[in-house]
Amino acid sequence: MSRTLSSAALKAIYSSETDEIFLILLTLDHDSLEMPIRVTSDAVPTRSREQDYIAFPFDLVLPDQTESRSPRARLTIDNVSREILMTLRQLQSPPRVRMEIIRYADPDHVEAVFPDFTLTNLRYNAMTIQGDLTIEDFAAEPYPAGIFSPAGFPGLF
Repeated sequence: MSRTLSSAALKAIYSSETDEIFLILLTLDHDSLEMPIRVTSDAVPTRSREQDYIAFPFDLVLPDQTESRSPRARLTIDNVSREILMTLRQLQSPPRVRMEIIRYADPDHVEAVFPDFTLTNLRYNAMTIQGDLTIEDFAAEPYPAGIFSPAGFPGLF
């Protein structure tokens, strides 16, 4: 899966030295939440595309890009303030997660986006919240999805 990056991002990536700063924006959303949880990897709040992202420490291993299986990522959030954990524990199903990479110099331009991930296998302790970010793997669906058998379709036999 190829990505089209801006010329400024490509210049920063290929330079031996750069002043460019890349930020990761996370949006955790669920049908039962009034507003999505938006956090940034920066130490200060970030405003991007008219949305405010709060500074909240997290560690993210970005998804791999192999064709043999669906992308997987790993998210670790600091559990110091307990706000996010309390919200996640109240949800009846896993939240959706959207990951975006932006440049600090141009926060309204998204360089890369990883949409439609689901936060699963949630584990937490006094210091961290950990979970796997997975995406539905349509390649693992059985084919054909159904079979015509006498039990299911007696009129055919």
